[in-house]
Amino acid sequence: MTERKKVLLRLDPAVHEALARWAADELRSTNAQIEFLLRRALNDAGRMPRDAARMRRPGRPPKEGSEE
Repeated sequence: MTERKKVLLRLDPAVHEALARWAADELRSTNAQIEFLLRRALNDAGRMPRDAARMRRPGRPPKEGSEE
């Protein structure tokens, strides 16, 4: 599995709070919600790279060595 990139993102506190509430409504973390929205924007703009990995399914990642 490819290591995921880490990005420092500065947001207006009100925007962050709105994103956090939206993420909770969709049962996602705030980070996953931001990635979901960025991917949707890339798709809509026709800029999603063909080799981009799929988003991880919701929930905890599988334990190392277990099959999914």
